[in-house]
Amino acid sequence: MSKSNSSFASDLRLLETFWKLPPERAVLANGLTLLVQRDTSASVASVQVWVKTGSIHEGGLLGGGLSHYLEHLLFKGTERRAGREISTTVQAHGGNINAYTTFDRTVYYIDLPSAHVGVALDVLADAVLHSTLPADEVAREKDVILREIAMGNDDPDHRLGEALFDTAFRQHPYRYPVIGYKDVFTAVTRDDLLAYYRARYVPNNLVVVVAGDVDPEAVRVQVEAHFGSAPRAKLAPVLVLPEPPQLAPRALHRYEDVELTRAGLSWQIPGLTHPDAPVLDLLAVLLGQGDSSVLWQALREKARLVHSIDATSWNPGETGLFYISFVCEPGNREAATAAVRHELDRVAAKGFTAGQIRKALRQLVVGEINTRKTMSGQASRLGAAEVVAGDIDFAKAYFARLARVKATDLRRVLRAYLGAGRVTAVSLNPKTAQPATSTIVVTDRVPDSFVEQTLPNGARLLLRPDRRLPNLHLRLLCEGGPVHEPAGLRGATSLLATLLTKDTKKRSAAEVAKFIEEVGGSFYPFSGNNSFGLAAEVLPGDATRAIEALADAVLTPAFKRASFEVERDAQLADLQQDADDVVTVGKKLVRRKFFGAHPFGIDSHGTIEGLTALKPADLAALWKRLGVAGNVVLVAAGDFDPKVLGPKLKAFLSKLPRGAAPKRAAVFTKPGEVGDFIEKQPREQAVVFQAFPGPGLLADDYYIGEVADELFSGMSSRLFERVREEKGLAYFVRSSRVTGIDVGMFMFYAGTAPATASEVLTEIDAEIARVQAGRVDATELVRCQTRLKAGRRMGLQTNGARAMHAGLNTLYGLPVDDAATYDAHIDAVTIADLKAFARRYFQKKLRTQLVMKP
Repeated sequence: MSKSNSSFASDLRLLETFWKLPPERAVLANGLTLLVQRDTSASVASVQVWVKTGSIHEGGLLGGGLSHYLEHLLFKGTERRAGREISTTVQAHGGNINAYTTFDRTVYYIDLPSAHVGVALDVLADAVLHSTLPADEVAREKDVILREIAMGNDDPDHRLGEALFDTAFRQHPYRYPVIGYKDVFTAVTRDDLLAYYRARYVPNNLVVVVAGDVDPEAVRVQVEAHFGSAPRAKLAPVLVLPEPPQLAPRALHRYEDVELTRAGLSWQIPGLTHPDAPVLDLLAVLLGQGDSSVLWQALREKARLVHSIDATSWNPGETGLFYISFVCEPGNREAATAAVRHELDRVAAKGFTAGQIRKALRQLVVGEINTRKTMSGQASRLGAAEVVAGDIDFAKAYFARLARVKATDLRRVLRAYLGAGRVTAVSLNPKTAQPATSTIVVTDRVPDSFVEQTLPNGARLLLRPDRRLPNLHLRLLCEGGPVHEPAGLRGATSLLATLLTKDTKKRSAAEVAKFIEEVGGSFYPFSGNNSFGLAAEVLPGDATRAIEALADAVLTPAFKRASFEVERDAQLADLQQDADDVVTVGKKLVRRKFFGAHPFGIDSHGTIEGLTALKPADLAALWKRLGVAGNVVLVAAGDFDPKVLGPKLKAFLSKLPRGAAPKRAAVFTKPGEVGDFIEKQPREQAVVFQAFPGPGLLADDYYIGEVADELFSGMSSRLFERVREEKGLAYFVRSSRVTGIDVGMFMFYAGTAPATASEVLTEIDAEIARVQAGRVDATELVRCQTRLKAGRRMGLQTNGARAMHAGLNTLYGLPVDDAATYDAHIDAVTIADLKAFARRYFQKKLRTQLVMKP
């Protein structure tokens, strides 16, 4: 372990930047805790209010979902503001407002330009401390949450998660779903909510976190102004029953309408502050995080028993679960479970190699760096340290504890906690896999622009150094996707991208994964409607390794049959999982009807028939056609010296074969199937869709489409206000787009009850008619423009996001750095433009309407 500790000590020095810039912590006279982290790298801030109450604190109404219910209602009106004014105010200042509830906390947050932090603090203080919980909103949100519960019941992963917690915990309130049980939730009254709100939403139970380009003293003054007048209140402790030790195995196996088996194995483990917690985190990384992890290699790559597998150490409070989950074919569940046990016993006896431990430690360091890429991430990390761990220096202490972990510690905790006699096994299986006599059994500021260079062979290189974070991102992009795939081999581009990250002539797939993951790096594919490629992200000192991995993948891919079959099966499994989600099924069906014979009728994941017909030679041929210099853009963003890295990247790119970008032969003239369609599915909820033509990326009215999409979406859109807030007809309602380079589809969709599907469609029609009549308010337009511009800036905080954006722009012939031009295009959109846009595209004779219902 000495070599591992030495290497880890070097990695820890990369985190010293964070430890040297500690947050400022203050406690107001009324007991409220304030944390401020100043970061001037971008004019963005995240303002968060952490309420130290969640579903485990609901006392006599455990299982009623009070915390989640209250979260829904806090933006519905205060003593000073009507509900709509809250989201409108935030969006008018370029911000996003949202919230989430979990077992032990409820968090309300606003991300916005840092100049408007005062607005965010005012809005959040008003909502958290002065909400009125209007009776009509209480009733309306109850209907909305009932639909959310129904949507959860339609999600197999959600059902499996609830089964796991209900089986693994017998006494601790973790066993109750955060959203609550339907029957218990239905009985909750406004008086129940008011009592819970008044008892738990008090200053001495709040933590305010602000991270971004702010003046800490000014923030403190603003927090005093907005939160300081609320008096300290009595805060009675809530009894949280401890979980007794599990003394025997437990199991729950369900057989339902699903395509694949989802399974999990869990063990009780101690909480976050226990000395063994870091060791268990490290063990989870070693066993099941990454393509080179022990279980991934043993069960997926070698034994071919699972499509995916991972391991997690979850321990937010005094107790938790070590959880290994996998997806497999129904007939492989028992063999996969046995194989997991075999691997656990093997490493318990033989231990891990020094190289494996170094890799896992590096992954944890990289993970810590990645959480701090955005202001929102920094604020969340800080809030968790204060609220969950109870110490804002938790991260520093945690990594100091990790530095002392020995190989023998890993074997010790594995033996102590992951024993065969205390496992909880749960699974969700297809009905066809159920034994004939089986029943369910339960037993015991930012650098300058990208510099663009074009090489003699036509390849393009973009460089953007940024030294503020020890992180380097390399991304290689090619035009590709449905338009460039053979008609009978749909999904080839996505599979091609995946195979490029696997075997090369120099390394096997397992060796490639180890090569990049042993330094804490990541190497992964991406693909979409118009492009595909590879990305590598590493610490700055590992740049050469990242280039080597990328170059080997691009220049000498092997397309070995064994890896091909594994990855094709995994992509097929993803398609099967899609069939379990009614929204995804509906999106795919309406897309196919709308685009008809055009390649965009099938998304980039392809079809079962197309993937089944594929052969390794098909991928090699596709890569030969698309992987040419004129179709390649390589982007480097992050901590590097252009004089050092630039020549290395050019040397790599110069080896690409010459060739021009492929031509796009497919032409879209009109929708394939127009009219009204009904598709019946065995689900509790209905989902409605309306699809119309829309502009492509290069169209003159593309930016009008951007504003239109924003106009119909979001919490403060008229459509959302009318359908969900006023009438309570749907849990979600919004617009969306499928955008090609020169073709597009503009879609509206909503999740509702079967009985109200027609009414929701009528409301969508009415909203379209309003825009077609030019009855958009000037304030609506300004809100949309402000949000789009602020969203663009907030979406480009990370090196990976900036590299992707610049690379795609270059690939499509758009300006590399389009921030200024983007804002100008968005600001140029008028109400008259939106009216003309809606009249041009949203015509009933061009509409494909689909209703998915039971």
